[in-house]
Amino acid sequence: MLATAGTLAGCGTKGAQQTEAGCKSEDLSATEKKLAFSNWPQYIDVDEKDAAKRPTLDAFVARSGIQVTYTEDVNDNNEFFGKVQNQLAGCQSTGRDLMVLTDWMASRMIRLGWLQKLDRSKLPNVEANLLPSLRNVSFDPDREFSVPWQSGLAGLAYNAKVTKEIRTVDELLTRPDLKGKVTALSEMRDTMGLLLQSNGHDPANFTAAQFDDALAKLKRAVDSGQIRKFTGNDYSQDLNKGDIAACICWSGDVIQLGFENDKIKFVAPESGVMLWSDNMLVPNKASHKANAEQLINYYYEPAVAAKMAAYVNYICPVKGAQAEMEKIDPELASNPLIFPDEPMLARARSFMALDEKQERDFEAKYQKVIGA
Repeated sequence: MLATAGTLAGCGTKGAQQTEAGCKSEDLSATEKKLAFSNWPQYIDVDEKDAAKRPTLDAFVARSGIQVTYTEDVNDNNEFFGKVQNQLAGCQSTGRDLMVLTDWMASRMIRLGWLQKLDRSKLPNVEANLLPSLRNVSFDPDREFSVPWQSGLAGLAYNAKVTKEIRTVDELLTRPDLKGKVTALSEMRDTMGLLLQSNGHDPANFTAAQFDDALAKLKRAVDSGQIRKFTGNDYSQDLNKGDIAACICWSGDVIQLGFENDKIKFVAPESGVMLWSDNMLVPNKASHKANAEQLINYYYEPAVAAKMAAYVNYICPVKGAQAEMEKIDPELASNPLIFPDEPMLARARSFMALDEKQERDFEAKYQKVIGA
C-alpha cells in the first residue's frame, strides 16, 4: 500500500460540510482539453529507457487529445488532506481534476460532501470490468464517487532465511522465537482488520467492544516486546535483510521484494486478509470532470490495465486484464497477489466505513497502543 497512517489531529472538519446543491462545479471539458491528475509516487507505468515517458498515459493523451498534467504529490493521505482541506471546505478549486486516495480518506471526503458524483454513463468500461469484489464498498455502495485505481491486500510476510513458516496472526503475536523480530503496520485499518478477523469478527461490520477486544490482543503483544515497532512501507528493507523475521505487510511490497529475494513469503491467514483500494476521485470545483471520466474509463480497458499492473505490481481491479497480462508476462499473470483467486478473495474484507466520531475514537485508542 502506498498510504501511511495518521491521526485526526487538526482534521478541522467542523463546519466544513458541503452539499451538491450548495457547491456547484462548472465543467469546461468541452472547450478545454486538459486535466490535472494528482497521484502517489511510482504508481503508474514508466518507460525503462526514459523515465519522463509514461506509456499508458502518453497513449491516452495521443488518443484523446486531452493534455494531462500528472503530479506525484500524494505522499500520505493526511498530509494531502491538509493541502486541500481549506479549499474544499470553502467550496474553492484545488487546481486538481482527479486525485487518488485510499478507501478511508475517500470515505471521509464523501462524508464531507467534497467530491463530485461520477456520470456512470461515461464509464462503460468500469461498469463492465470492475471486479465484483470491489463493486459494493461500505463507504460508497454504488461507486457513485470513487473508482479503484489499484488495490492491495494486507496480510503477513516472513523471511524464510531467518524463521520457519508462519500461518496465523496469533503466531505472529505470540510465538516465542519471533519475540522482538516482528513489525505491524501503523495503518489502523489494516492491522486492526487482521486482528478482528483473527478473533472471528468481521472488520466490515464490528462493534466497539469487538474493536477493544482486538486492541487488547495487540497491546499484549506490544507490552510483551513481541512487536518491535509499527511502520509504514519502511518495514520492507528490514524484512529483506532479515533484521525482522515476520510482519504485517502489504502485498505489493512483497511482490517487489520477491524479485530480488525468493526467501520473502506472503501469507494469507485462514482467518482472512484485508482488501483495500486507492481510488480515483473528482473533487468539487474540478473544472474538467468529463475529461477525468474519460481517463478513468480508459484505464478500465483490460489491455491498458495489464500494462500498468505489470509495472506497479498491485492488485489489478480490472476484469479481463489477467488474460492480457499473459501476453506481457505469464509469470505475473499467475501471481495471486496481482490477480487473486476466488478462495483468497472470499477471505478478503474491507474495513467498515466510520463516522467522524468513530474515526476519531478508534484512531486515538490505536495511536495510544502503538505509541504514536
